[in-house]
Amino acid sequence: MRCVDPPELTDFAEHLNRIARASPHTQRAYLSDLRQLAAWLAESGKSLDGADRDDLRAFLAARFGANQPATLARKQASVRAYYEHRVRMGHLADSPARRLMSPRRRRTLPNVVSVDDVFALLETPSARTAAGLRDRCALELLYGAGLRVSELVGLDLPDLIDGATAVRVRGKGGKERVLPLVAKARAALQAWLARRPELGTGPALFLNRRGGRLTTRSVARHLARYALICGTQRHVHPHALRHSFATHLLDMGADLRGIQELLGHASLSTTQRYTHVSSEHLVQIYEDSHPRAKG
Repeated sequence: MRCVDPPELTDFAEHLNRIARASPHTQRAYLSDLRQLAAWLAESGKSLDGADRDDLRAFLAARFGANQPATLARKQASVRAYYEHRVRMGHLADSPARRLMSPRRRRTLPNVVSVDDVFALLETPSARTAAGLRDRCALELLYGAGLRVSELVGLDLPDLIDGATAVRVRGKGGKERVLPLVAKARAALQAWLARRPELGTGPALFLNRRGGRLTTRSVARHLARYALICGTQRHVHPHALRHSFATHLLDMGADLRGIQELLGHASLSTTQRYTHVSSEHLVQIYEDSHPRAKG
């Protein structure tokens, strides 16, 4: 049984939820990190607000062997956000998390599924059952609109607009964007809506077998099963379809700024990483144009 959070942590949780409008995933991760820090500090008889910079450095150093650089970077972000909030609210004069050194993160390329594998994957769910049509629609939206899986399962029926030819999505930080649906996604959506009452009548667009909202974990589990059935060359997780959406658009000559808008990225630098994996278009130009590429 988990202990009750101290008042300062409860206050920060309220800030994340109502003011920062952080995603549920971010809220869980940040609070988990801070509870870990609080427990570590308690061993020395200190509270969160009583910690100094050396305490925070020692805490992160203690986690160095157990966590990957990305996880350490997130823990540092959690700590920074907490103490900046305490300073803004007047509870602390200065943040002990200032000038903490960030752990070096390895740059990893997005996991991209080939076009052929994506097409095979999208055709794998059964078109004869309500659950199969639901899964076909979910996969079409993940790939055809580049949705995050959290955005997908968060969709409600009123988010379908213009006769279900577009969808309103709430992304990170509660930011909304409207995405047009390609023909295949629209067809999959209409087929699912026609059979949706068989699973329930709740407000969520995607329902599980009990009529409740489909979860991110369920989407990932179904996707892994379909990838195994159709024999894709690698494990496929939901975010890989979002990566594939962006990379395939770039391969076909789409503008990077346009892809940024579709993905809902706040910074173009986040979108630019897809240029490192978009090699098919460059290779095709070489094969079509360079004299040494001719047979």
